[in-house]
Amino acid sequence: MKVKKLLIVLFVAFILGGFLGFQQNKKQTENEKLELTAESRSTGVTKEKGRITVDNVPLIQQMPELDRGCEVTSLAMVLQHAGVDVDKMELAEKIRKVETPYKNENGTYYYGNPNDGFVGDIYTFDNMGYGVYHGPVAELAEEYLPGGIEDMSGGSFDELLAKVEKGKPVWIIINAEFRALPDSEFRTWNTPSGQVEITWKEHSVVITGFDKKHVYVNDPLKKEKNRKLPRADFVMAWEQMGSQAITYK
Repeated sequence: MKVKKLLIVLFVAFILGGFLGFQQNKKQTENEKLELTAESRSTGVTKEKGRITVDNVPLIQQMPELDRGCEVTSLAMVLQHAGVDVDKMELAEKIRKVETPYKNENGTYYYGNPNDGFVGDIYTFDNMGYGVYHGPVAELAEEYLPGGIEDMSGGSFDELLAKVEKGKPVWIIINAEFRALPDSEFRTWNTPSGQVEITWKEHSVVITGFDKKHVYVNDPLKKEKNRKLPRADFVMAWEQMGSQAITYK
């Protein structure tokens, strides 16, 4: 009988200890969630398991209205996150345009310069067109946030991530494959303002987060928010396109 009572006591103690341990772990998990929520409210970012993500960056699709509208659609995401009431169609209408016609004379190419404005037709693939680089995009963004735009082009990728860590999404130019492209994917255009290297795979997305091995983006051609991409390839592709980046202060 004594042995039986001892076993019962040990069993009850085991069950009670497990319950108390469960309650303690549950409380610790709830506290960690509360800490994450409080940090998110104060910084505008969520930090969890080594990943940093900017909160509440809208995902906007460029299609079907803007076949070549990745740059202005990505800009709309950044400006809306900053509290600006503007959509992609308004930005598409207002972005500075370049009307230089396209010519190919025996393998020598003539067209507009995306550093000067949007080259060609932004709305449809039925007409010739290309895109636009950081200068005209930053200029347009300044119309909505005077003195509040930071053109970080030419800086380091770590500087972009520092902005993300402070809760600021970052507009960039990259290519649609998110990795460095071979030289065969590039060609030289002769433009009224000088020569420029371009690739038909040029693309624009918004950096919304990162961890040690990945970058997270809102891609105007995808429906997946905070799309995960390999960080090393991403950085090389971004640098290959001139390290172009814009955010708000």
